Amino acid sequence: MFYVYILENKEGQHYIGFSEKRPEIREAEHNQAKSRWTRHKGPWQLIHSETFGNKQEALFRERQIKKYKGGRAFKELIKVGRDAGVVERARLESA
Repeated sequence: MFYVYILENKEGQHYIGFSEKRPEIREAEHNQAKSRWTRHKGPWQLIHSETFGNKQEALFRERQIKKYKGGRAFKELIKVGRDAGVVERARLESA
């Protein structure tokens, strides 16, 4: 399984990531300063995650989200995450 996730800090900054680890584990790692980019910008809260069956789909989705970061689609995506807690969509490829 592969995951794409969005973290948010108190200043409203966002971090979009991809990992084989569950998003909750990555959130904890970011909050424990194990990531260079997020080290001094936390604490972070997981606001959105998606599950994928293969790496290529997850990387494509991460790039897609990063491309529209700050735009209307990104704002709608994080609004859903904030309103409903963490949203997780499973996208499992049938092999």
